[in-house]
Amino acid sequence: MHRKRVDPVTSGNFLEQFDFFLFGFYATYISKAFFPASNEFASLMLTFAVFGAGFLMRPLGAIILGAYIDEVGRRKGLIVTLGIMACGTVLIAFVPGYATIGLLAPALVLLGRLLQGFSAGAELGGVSVYLAEMATPGHKGFYTSWQSASQQVAIVLAAALGFALNETMSPETLADWGWRIPFFVGCMIIPCIFVLRRSLQETEAFQARKHHPTTREVFQSMAANWKIVLGGMLLVAMTTTTFYLITVYTPTFGKTVLHISARDALIVTLLVAVSNFIWLPIGGAISDRIGRKPLLLGVTVLAILTAYPTMHWLAAAPSFGRMLDVLLWFSFLFGMYNGAMVVALTEVMPVQVRVVGFSLAYSLATAVFGGFTPAISTYLIDALQDKAAPAIWLSVAAACGLVATLMLYRKGGHKDVA
Repeated sequence: MHRKRVDPVTSGNFLEQFDFFLFGFYATYISKAFFPASNEFASLMLTFAVFGAGFLMRPLGAIILGAYIDEVGRRKGLIVTLGIMACGTVLIAFVPGYATIGLLAPALVLLGRLLQGFSAGAELGGVSVYLAEMATPGHKGFYTSWQSASQQVAIVLAAALGFALNETMSPETLADWGWRIPFFVGCMIIPCIFVLRRSLQETEAFQARKHHPTTREVFQSMAANWKIVLGGMLLVAMTTTTFYLITVYTPTFGKTVLHISARDALIVTLLVAVSNFIWLPIGGAISDRIGRKPLLLGVTVLAILTAYPTMHWLAAAPSFGRMLDVLLWFSFLFGMYNGAMVVALTEVMPVQVRVVGFSLAYSLATAVFGGFTPAISTYLIDALQDKAAPAIWLSVAAACGLVATLMLYRKGGHKDVA
């Protein structure tokens, strides 16, 4: 693997996702600092609503920044997305609490989330396309899987920091200001990532094209290929829902629903991230061997059949062991599916608008499904009075992935790759 090219491009993706995860990991503390309400449920829902609002900006970022990257190149575009993300990160890290500046506090946090969402709209697409275009023949799935693998490193670091803080700080200190420390760490990493990103070389595939579409041409192509974008959105639904369920939502789910200690919930999150990191390149490599379609179909069917029974088993007798078993199973499903899905999405998009097409499909799926997974899960548990209710949402997303795979790889449609 060309690590000199993989590390700089995925490092920015690592930082962007690190900051996204922190918001979900520390949702209970953020809710008290910025969104005080009459009860814990209302406060938590406001926090998750702001968390989800960042994802609503992703489609806009995908269109504007994605078109920019398709026009000027992968390298320049990825430096721009990193700069926008850094502004949002610094803003959230340093905003005083509601008790200090009143309504301005949640407003500034929301602005930070919107900037992060706008940047992330094109970041994942830019990174995935860069990796696909630099991959050696027959190894696209393996190379592209490192986009998602870098996110797992971010989860491991975020969870490890959270575990260390829980071990060394009192609950009162952690709730007061300790939860900000990981955000400060993210701010300190930013200059290093900028140096790495500036060392990127443009992909040979992009340089070889004689014509790079203007923004107007990109929009025209997107309008002509809306069915592919819609299919891509459904294809991503299972990935983004499973991902945010087993990572961002896990600490809150463990503490507030299953009543497992924050320490145990963070350990589970950390181990799930390690599991994801292992399965993702394996899934990508398997898809290089047998094709994308068989893996995508098989995993979505497994998810539909097992999601609710396994979650119900956990809810019936919550424990650290059961929570770990269930989430490691979901991790396996996520790693296998996503390993094939990301590269498949780069392959189905028209080459001249590959970044904006990928980014728009991914961003729409994240906005509709993944980004609001914590909020929807919280709502379903309360509305249905069923601790296993998040599995219903996961099953819906898996069904979308199944339909999308059949649609994109139908007879006469896109050819599978192996």
